[in-house]
Amino acid sequence: MRCRALAAGFVKPVGDLNLQLFSRAGGKLGAAPREVKDLQPLRCVTKLRFQPVPGMTLRMPRLFSRRRLFAGLAALGGIASVFGLRAATARYYDGPVSDHFDGTRFFDPNGSPPKSFADLWRWYTSREKEQWPEWAPSPYSDRPPPRVEGPALRISYVGHASLLIQTAGLNILVDPVWSQRVSPVSFAGPKRVNDPGIAFEALPPIDVVLVSHCHYDHLDVDTLSRLAAAHRPRVVTPLGNDTIMRDHDAAIRAEAHDWGDRIELGPGVAVTLAPMRHWSARGLTDRNKALWAAFIIETPAGRIYHVGDSGYGDGQHFRDARDRYGPFRLAILPFGAYEPRWFMRDQHMNPEEAMQAFTTLGAELGLGHHYGTFQLTDEAIDAPARALDTARVNASIEPERFRRLEPGQFWDVPAIRIT
Repeated sequence: MRCRALAAGFVKPVGDLNLQLFSRAGGKLGAAPREVKDLQPLRCVTKLRFQPVPGMTLRMPRLFSRRRLFAGLAALGGIASVFGLRAATARYYDGPVSDHFDGTRFFDPNGSPPKSFADLWRWYTSREKEQWPEWAPSPYSDRPPPRVEGPALRISYVGHASLLIQTAGLNILVDPVWSQRVSPVSFAGPKRVNDPGIAFEALPPIDVVLVSHCHYDHLDVDTLSRLAAAHRPRVVTPLGNDTIMRDHDAAIRAEAHDWGDRIELGPGVAVTLAPMRHWSARGLTDRNKALWAAFIIETPAGRIYHVGDSGYGDGQHFRDARDRYGPFRLAILPFGAYEPRWFMRDQHMNPEEAMQAFTTLGAELGLGHHYGTFQLTDEAIDAPARALDTARVNASIEPERFRRLEPGQFWDVPAIRIT
């Protein structure tokens, strides 16, 4: 047990209690320099017996005030949320059994199940986590136009997995996150190190939101509530995620769909949900109770293949997407949050695998995302960008063909080449 009580007016932990130091006049020491200028530190003795200097008394604080009781209950509620206790009996979707739904949980017939809790514990107790900076601001900030008409295609990078796609007069947000943390609680969890590339107030009118799955860095219910209040967009998402959204805010216009469903979004624009190699959870007890999906977006500008998160695996999902929905003008692929590989390989691609996916898809152009804003895994903040440069060279892919953007940068995607 350590004694850290100093006659300087501070409240310091001593064992399980806090000791506050007061003068006989009743003022906290340290409140006025003249009261403490000649005082010396308390001397620690055994068994929590202290010998104060003359003229001082020790006052023990109240251990169980009403405020502390409520704060404790709030903290317990947060902890319960983190460990999924409120999700233990959650049932996000009721529907018929299918080739990827067993009546309670979804699964990927060509994928891999989530890592076990033992694997999770092994990672957290043995991880070699690189230190990120507290703040790494982007030098860019975008103010998108109200609309982009016809076959023109403009993409703005908000940060991490959040993008704004503008084409055919529609404004489509993908996996929007404007919150400070991607976590079930506001006081802990991965915290952003740069501002969103578009200030929320600078957004154009949002018509459609696409949410790929329910992990906190993709499904941000607070942001969806803000969007519902300000823009009233349609929110298209895989099965079960609509329940999570509406349980938070009934004003969110969520509609849930299955793999293979095609949804009309506007004149000449539609989206189809497709399998991707991933999983879902909001806590520790609701794994795979909501579905996850890639998006094939049909536009006058060409077809866009978007993946929020995915492992590469044997490449089957990417081959299937190419054969069933291609050709693609643009593939939007994640390439960050990938270390350690033994744990992340089945759920997150690294830059080398992202280049494999891009090549497998046969897309004309590519855009990388899912890096540089929230530290979810162990690699350094600049590791994905450096590794992407190497992977592009090794795959003989020009930087102009597969790009990465900083938050606040945008890309006026060039027109389809006629051959």
